[in-house]
Amino acid sequence: QVQLVESGGGLVQAGGSLSLSCVASGSDFSSNFMAWYRQVPGKQRELVAAITSGDNTNYAASVKGRFSIARDNAKNTVYLQMNSLKSEDTAVYYCSGRLYGLNYWGQGTQVTVSS
Repeated sequence: QVQLVESGGGLVQAGGSLSLSCVASGSDFSSNFMAWYRQVPGKQRELVAAITSGDNTNYAASVKGRFSIARDNAKNTVYLQMNSLKSEDTAVYYCSGRLYGLNYWGQGTQVTVSS
């Protein structure tokens, strides 16, 4: 059974930092595309950052220069380092991994940035 489990969310003041982790189990995601998305109530889920099997990265314009995605293939884990957080970064953050053409999702972790 494939599972993605996020952790690291919480409450932080504007300007602060948080680090999210996503541990995959049930399959090896080291050769696959993985990404972080976020969603606020009433809005569509949006891509925040993505990383390919070759460690190429891509970021939403709104987080470029502040967020950083990385992976540790030995731990089957992807990370999202979030710096200089803003109130508009408040959302539920989801980890996603693509495997054999299917997208798998974690349960999400809440990030709340207070201004």
